[in-house]
Amino acid sequence: MTLDAPSETVWRGVLERALVEDLGDAGDITTDAIVPRDARAAGRIVARESGVVAGLVIATATFGLLDERVAVDYAVSDGDRVAAQTTLATVSGPARAILTGERVALNLLGRMCGIATRTRGVVDEVAGTSAVIAATRKTTPGLRALEKYAVRCGGGTTHRFGLFDAVLIKDNHLVVAGSVTAAVRTARAAVGHSTAIEVEVNDIDQLDEALAAGADVILLDNMDLATMRLAVERTAGRAVLEASGGITPRTVAAVAATGVDVISLGWLTHSAPALDVALDFEEGPAAPAAVGY
Repeated sequence: MTLDAPSETVWRGVLERALVEDLGDAGDITTDAIVPRDARAAGRIVARESGVVAGLVIATATFGLLDERVAVDYAVSDGDRVAAQTTLATVSGPARAILTGERVALNLLGRMCGIATRTRGVVDEVAGTSAVIAATRKTTPGLRALEKYAVRCGGGTTHRFGLFDAVLIKDNHLVVAGSVTAAVRTARAAVGHSTAIEVEVNDIDQLDEALAAGADVILLDNMDLATMRLAVERTAGRAVLEASGGITPRTVAAVAATGVDVISLGWLTHSAPALDVALDFEEGPAAPAAVGY
């Protein structure tokens, strides 16, 4: 695996919980009823549409959790762009394990490939500018590490991972703190000089206040393009500028052209559609038809 994929410690629990959700207390009653214990099968995991691969090794580990005798051979790697009908991997071994793990594996793979694909599309839109595309914390609960990894597979970055690894002062923090200046100075005193302080601002007056207070990163929240350009001019490199709020794949190129350093889009993880992936079994006397439900 590449791109600093999450460790097994992170993804194994995700797969185990998904299998428990799918199997309940009775297990796969359909497969257990019609597929002999000793039946073997082989099939191809295929991308039905073009896209970017993410989570292939992680998702297919589902089969090994059910039966370690299942073998997976990979034809592509995470981060690769693939055309429609590309074989991503072949799976072979005990038929029961493959059929039982199929939906969990494909759900996760399709989700991660979908995020990577849409991220790559946005990254391509801002090519030639200095803007970096970043994900936010608007992720599926329990899947953040995997979804942010998928963003990286698509050429984006992860921004902060959680509340614990970066300071981001948002509008509601400012209400409690009383002002941008008070919030930035209080945060600096609490976390020290080695931690970057980011503060969200809504207008140029707040931008000027954040710069004077010594903010390292300033988030331009829901600003129009003209105001963003003015913010870039006023900042003159004194802080990193991040644009966020209401930005879509259709508008991202215009935002990048203003000169901001980072563009964050919650859309990448909360609304990107899954890529259509499937498991096609090879026909033959030892290979039952795949269940697609």
